[in-house]
Amino acid sequence: MAAFGAVAAPEFARISREFYEKIREHEAAHAVLTGEDQIARLQRSLVAWMERLCAGKYDGAYFEETSKIGRAHVRVGLPQRYMFSAMALIRDAFGKIADEKLGEGAAATQSALGRLLDVELAAMLESYREAFLARAQRIERNERNELGRTLRRTEHRYQSAVELARTLVIGLDAKATIRLFNREAERVTGWGRDEILGEPFVERLVPADSHETFAPLLRDALTGKRVQPDIVDGIVRTRNGRYRDVRWQLAFAPSEDDDEIVLFAIGQDTTDHNLLAERTRHHEKLAAVGTLAAGLAHEIRNPLNGAQLHVSFLERALKRANAPADTLEAVAVVGEEIKRLAALVTEFLDFARPRPPELRPANVRTLCERAVQMVSARAAEANVALSSDLPTREVTLQADAAKLEQVLLNLLGNAIEALIPRGHGSVVLRVRRQPRRVVIEVEDDGPGLPSPDAPIFDAFFSTKPNGTGLGLAITHRIVTDHGGDIDVESRPGRTLFRVSLPIEPE
Repeated sequence: MAAFGAVAAPEFARISREFYEKIREHEAAHAVLTGEDQIARLQRSLVAWMERLCAGKYDGAYFEETSKIGRAHVRVGLPQRYMFSAMALIRDAFGKIADEKLGEGAAATQSALGRLLDVELAAMLESYREAFLARAQRIERNERNELGRTLRRTEHRYQSAVELARTLVIGLDAKATIRLFNREAERVTGWGRDEILGEPFVERLVPADSHETFAPLLRDALTGKRVQPDIVDGIVRTRNGRYRDVRWQLAFAPSEDDDEIVLFAIGQDTTDHNLLAERTRHHEKLAAVGTLAAGLAHEIRNPLNGAQLHVSFLERALKRANAPADTLEAVAVVGEEIKRLAALVTEFLDFARPRPPELRPANVRTLCERAVQMVSARAAEANVALSSDLPTREVTLQADAAKLEQVLLNLLGNAIEALIPRGHGSVVLRVRRQPRRVVIEVEDDGPGLPSPDAPIFDAFFSTKPNGTGLGLAITHRIVTDHGGDIDVESRPGRTLFRVSLPIEPE
């Protein structure tokens, strides 16, 4: 194995990257990941694991390191069955390297590799056995405690909560400890009932930055005080670290039979509804502005055409009459301004009357490479370092390639223009594959937006002195027409636009 490690080490980084690109295609495996920073750390950890695997030393310390990996998988909730297919990927990648580089020694290495990976798999799965045993003991302990409850107390609990309702129902004792957790609460939060019972509600489910606002309301509700307002909008932190919007109703319900549950937190997951409402409001705003723009463009275009024609007549007449240079220059300026207004009217019409996208298979990598090539000259003139971070595997989706190219050019152009006043900077175009979506990011290290709440996707809003305010509005419309989403994160020194597109249209 040590001899094999010497020839295989240059391939470890490639194997690690391809390993996690494969995981991006699997919805359930990808769900345990929290973001790109974590994936980068895991890729480095996988390289370190392969180096340790090929070090040739397999003692108690080696076994303990392998067990730590297994316990980490248990902690993040990775299903046990995925360990076999993951190890098969490594086995296949190492086997190919052995066949290509070791010649006659490949067979012996393949045999050693097979035994070693089986030992690795067994050691990691031992952690799952320990976790399953602990979980079974925890379930047994809870059940044993429940056997001492009275029948009336059990009836009170399940009459108060509808187990099958699409509503979160969480029962709390006087110390705000979770004593009841229904199926919908499990589905929304990702926590199993036996994992969450006995845990403090605020510390486990409420984000840290919401403690100051939600904890006082909960304390009042636990003492029977009427909470104002009756319905509280809050945020729940799920098992994988993400956030869901939940509208809570806190119902004080102490039992006459000494039931430990004194408060029911009844919640409705409003995340998808809020996103849909926000998108609907934005579409309504775009439709209203688009109608106005179409009417104005129609009324303005005819006078502009007439003015342009007469300016041309005037310019020719002045030239024939040998008019002074400053007079000809003034007429030329009027003509150029009329042309600029005509171009603006055309842009109004593109915004007001967009054509539906013509969906065909489009290669995202090819589109990104072409967009980078088209703006590279402008980036060089502005002394901006332009780079791309694209997947090694092709990513194809159903899209209008020309419109997506317009989105890329708009975002890259804006990023470059943001760096021009400073005279230097960097712009990165990044693509990441997810199980059902493609995420495209454009990041720059410029000054950022003037305000994080700036309505940058609204028509006619612009941060540029000579901007029309239609570029990002058109970009937003193209993305939403493809069934995607676009958002922005901005602070001084970093602005990131993120476009998320479905691989298959709904």
